[in-house]
This record gives sequence, C-alpha cells and structure tokens, in this order.
Amino acid sequence: MTQTLRAHWTSGAPCHGAWSTIDDPVPVELLGRAGYDFVTIDLQHGYASPHSLPALLRALGDTPARPCVRVAWNSPEQIMRALDLGAEGVVVPMVSTAAEAAAAASACRYAPRGTRSWGPILATASHRPIEPAAGDAAAVCIVMIETAAGLANVEAIAATPGVDALYIGPNDLSLSLGLGRVGYRDSPELLGAMLQIIAAAGASGVPVGVDCSGNAEARFWQEQGAAFTMSASDALLLREIADTRGAALPR
Repeated sequence: MTQTLRAHWTSGAPCHGAWSTIDDPVPVELLGRAGYDFVTIDLQHGYASPHSLPALLRALGDTPARPCVRVAWNSPEQIMRALDLGAEGVVVPMVSTAAEAAAAASACRYAPRGTRSWGPILATASHRPIEPAAGDAAAVCIVMIETAAGLANVEAIAATPGVDALYIGPNDLSLSLGLGRVGYRDSPELLGAMLQIIAAAGASGVPVGVDCSGNAEARFWQEQGAAFTMSASDALLLREIADTRGAALPR
C-alpha cells in the first residue's frame, strides 16, 4: 500500500499527479504504474462518464497510484458516488464561496459530520467493509479555486472545516479575471492571483495544488509552495508521442 494523499502531503515530499481522460481502463492503469503518486479520473473535461467510472477505478486500484476523481460539478450525488466506488480524493470544480466549499466537504463525510449517505458498494464487492469513521478519515475533499469570486473568498474557503486541500485551475481563473486565456508567465496579474491562493492555503495550514502543463511548471510551483501538482494527461501524452514518432517516420 502506498502513502495516502494526506500522509504524502504531511511528509513534505514532492507529490505528482496526472489526469486520466481516456474512457478505457488500460490507459489509466498505465498512468497508475508510470510513477505518479496519484491519478485523477476527469469526469468534467475528459471522455470518461459516470457509467465507466467503476471499471476505471478498479483498474487504477490495482496500481501504486492513489485514486482520485474530478466530478463534473459540485453536486453531492456525484461526490458520494465517486467515494462509494473507491476514490480517495474528490476534486470539486468551480468552488467560489465558503458555503459551496462546505457543501462539498459535507458530501464527503457521513452523519453527524456531514451528509454522505451510507452505501458500501466497494466494500460489498471486495469483502472489505469500511466503518463510517474510517470512511470520513479516508476521504479527501479538494476544492478548485478557479473563479474571480473564489479568489476573493479564498481565505474563507481555505478555512472551511472539512476542506482538505485547494487546487488552482489557472485557465478558468484567468478567464474569470478577464485576462483571456493567458499563462502566468505572461500575466503578472494571474501570477499574483495564484500566489495569493498559495498564501491563503498556507495561512490555514491547507495543502494547495496547481494544474501544470509539464514537469518544468511543476518544479516552479513546488518552489512557490505548492504541495502537489498535476502535470500530465493520458490523451496529451499519447498525442505528443504520436506526433513525435509520426514526424520522424521515414518518407
């Protein structure tokens, strides 16, 4: 068993993740065995769907990588379903207020701490029953800060009980701030906003992650205080190697 996400963040060691976007168990298993500490199945912007999620999580569960899911929206049924099927971490997009953050955190915990419904789907299939207290302790609620409102409320969001980590979505944050789709290297305003989020997380003792376009960006944001990054996706990795090999074909 590899380290849980919480244990990894607490250790202070670099924590690297990748996005699983292809709706097939083979690529997600390959990612899980490639050396990433965690892999996030993307139900918001990937090809996967709630119907294919069980098979994808089973394939990922046979690898050393910790299993995470980005739900399509901040809805309790999606969060609970991902956890019931075996996700350790749930990434919740477009969280803009402390109330929205509290709703996401509540869906990750059973009563009386939250509103998660008891439905041990995975435990029934694997003969490994999990008690509610253990389920509460295992679930990791990661909320995305990627709107102007989320930036304005980031201190309150970071201090929300039950929120385990923040995750910065630079693309939507840039759009929401009216900057267009620019990178932090070309926009001092976006860079400042991202550093503000990292500072707010640090003040509340909450780990913060950053979405990156590659290893160089991951290294940069680690140096700025990010506890974890996601810097690759299966579809982009496949496209990059296919383009490189295709361009090098003998003609």
